[in-house]
Amino acid sequence: MEWQLLLQRRWPMWNLLTADERERLQQLTLVLLDQLDFEAAQGFEVTDEMCVLVAAQAGLLVLELGVDAYRKVRTVILHPRTMVVRGARRTGSGGLMTDEPTRIDGQAHYRGPILLAWDSVSYDARHPLRGLNVVCHEFAHQLDMLDGVVDGTPPMSDEACDRWVEVCTAEFEAVRRGRPHLLRDYAATDPGEFFAVATEMFFSRPTALAEQHPDLYAVFAGFYQQHPAGRAASLDRA
Repeated sequence: MEWQLLLQRRWPMWNLLTADERERLQQLTLVLLDQLDFEAAQGFEVTDEMCVLVAAQAGLLVLELGVDAYRKVRTVILHPRTMVVRGARRTGSGGLMTDEPTRIDGQAHYRGPILLAWDSVSYDARHPLRGLNVVCHEFAHQLDMLDGVVDGTPPMSDEACDRWVEVCTAEFEAVRRGRPHLLRDYAATDPGEFFAVATEMFFSRPTALAEQHPDLYAVFAGFYQQHPAGRAASLDRA
């Protein structure tokens, strides 16, 4: 298909997947393209290529979980560039609040749309191992929201949940207290942001995460049922 050539060219991660993974991700992408309504903001023109790039990156998160994990997501609104949000909201750790205008690359709403800045989506796709990916971040929020609570713990078995809470609580506290950590400071905002930032790191700097925070990598590998550090190693050798 023509869009497969697009992914080979615009998203290096596609080329790291096995033939079986690419085939299954292709099917997930097609389902998401049918399931999601892509809308444009500010007179922006949304193309089929943009939709494919978003759907494929979102599909990677649920490659083993299944597309039903996005059953509450219906609309993706693409903005041409970074957005500005206003109004009181939390910022950083310790429950601090701000009403200063803030520039954002994306935003996820419970039972509502996902907002994405296309310039960030495109750049993140071209540079898949730099630790940032707005599509992964915002779609991770949707996984967290599946049980109706944004608490950094998506639905999983009780046994897995116990270990998840133990590891993620310790890692969240380490970031919140300013200890040296691979995750950026934004992860200290709250457990929900911790999960989204850690998901970005799990898929876009997995080798470093596995080496520096092996317990965190392990619980994320258990949840997503994937081993992206192996893919990253392949790209490093390429």
